[in-house]
Amino acid sequence: MDTHIVFYDAQCPLCRTVKTVVTAFDWRNELSWFPVQYVSEKTREKASKIVNMYDEIYVLTKEEEVLIGFQSIRKILSVLPAFFWLAWLMKPQFVEWIGEPTYQFISSRRHDWFGRLSYEEAMGFE
Repeated sequence: MDTHIVFYDAQCPLCRTVKTVVTAFDWRNELSWFPVQYVSEKTREKASKIVNMYDEIYVLTKEEEVLIGFQSIRKILSVLPAFFWLAWLMKPQFVEWIGEPTYQFISSRRHDWFGRLSYEEAMGFE
């Protein structure tokens, strides 16, 4: 694999905005973004043993490791030249103790705060 694959919810306005901003800083093209809405049923079933694909962002790394939630955010930041220092600051365990619940808090409320696009609207933008 040449890039880290980021699976995201294309129906989520917040997720789409994060994708747009991060892509602008991905100068080395380290990340490939893939909407979970395009994932095959077979892959979705396989992934469901690890994560509900619609609940959290996750990354399949070049090394074929699956990272979920806060760990995904840290990985994404680590490959962006402008933000690798932030990923380094997010590495200590005590930061993860704060970061993971913060990520969960935001993720579980993102549709309440930002709404949700219809499937047709979301796929029309891709």
